[in-house]
Amino acid sequence: MPPANGGAAAGPSSGSGRDGPPAATAAVKRNRPRYHAFTQQQLPACKPILSPNMVIPILVFVGLLFIPIGLACYAASNKVFEVVYRYDTKCVPKNMLHNKVGYIQNASINKTCTINLKIPNAMKRPIFVYYQLDRFYQNHRRYATSFNIAQLSDPKEEANADIKDCKPEAYAGKGIPVVPCGLVAWSLFNDTYSLARRPRRAGGIGGVEALRVIKSGISWRSERERLFGKHVYPKNFQNGSLVGGGRLDPRKPLSEQEELMVWMRTAAMPRFRKLYGRVEADLDAGETVAVEVRNSYNTYSFDGGKAVVLSTAGPLGGRNAFLGRAYLVTGMACLVLALLLTLVCLFFPMTEEHLRLR
Repeated sequence: MPPANGGAAAGPSSGSGRDGPPAATAAVKRNRPRYHAFTQQQLPACKPILSPNMVIPILVFVGLLFIPIGLACYAASNKVFEVVYRYDTKCVPKNMLHNKVGYIQNASINKTCTINLKIPNAMKRPIFVYYQLDRFYQNHRRYATSFNIAQLSDPKEEANADIKDCKPEAYAGKGIPVVPCGLVAWSLFNDTYSLARRPRRAGGIGGVEALRVIKSGISWRSERERLFGKHVYPKNFQNGSLVGGGRLDPRKPLSEQEELMVWMRTAAMPRFRKLYGRVEADLDAGETVAVEVRNSYNTYSFDGGKAVVLSTAGPLGGRNAFLGRAYLVTGMACLVLALLLTLVCLFFPMTEEHLRLR
């Protein structure tokens, strides 16, 4: 007896449903990748199944290794002594506190002030002098890219280099290029510090001794020898209608202008310190260091802050407890995890079904 729907009709219908139309089949074949062990994820690979017997010793080892390293880093950081003094408001006359921008832009007002730094701990040479700026975004994309590397290193590229990224500090009058061009060099920090010590003596009588601030060797050797050219001299710098920061000596090549090198190494954070110089003298606890500041840099337009820092250095550099704390936290976390896994294995031991997975 023939089927109800007809055997002949059922055959083609089932075939078309299985294979689909010829055009759709061709499209599927075109999009299908060629057979390969890589595309099919059939390459041999290491698929370890971590067991408590392996994980717990590793966590204990890492914890016992990181904790002593963290303690050593923390101790090294604590041996570094520093004195920080913010002076951006202290150096403004009281009658100009309501108009700080007007004070810093008025060339007729004396910008010199003296601040006294009390040395709480003995500081061994060399003592590094830093300036610290707050709310200054050197990491801004437009600012950080506003310079030309080719122009800094090669005198032949002074006029040939494409310095359009340096705008608006790219060209002076009549299209003459500015060397070094760009906003980074234009905003060079120009506050100056002069240091003198007042030693603490018996009877409260002490003399004043000038401390020489050495500004050579504060940049990286790679900057002096490669990035900044020995035959590139500043030209048309700070000659525009709007003066930014410090000026450069046109008689000295850029490879000798180390203050510029330090400044053009842009900072990643809005609060940063840059090396101003170093003092090759020891300071005793209880001494007072008088710092004569020429307060010229305009941080008042953007509500920024300025501070002078005296600091020693340790095996890991300046004072920074983050590295030691990071090692300590990581080591303690590993020990705690090892303890938790040990307790879990004691109260919930692995069954034969879990062991067969290994």
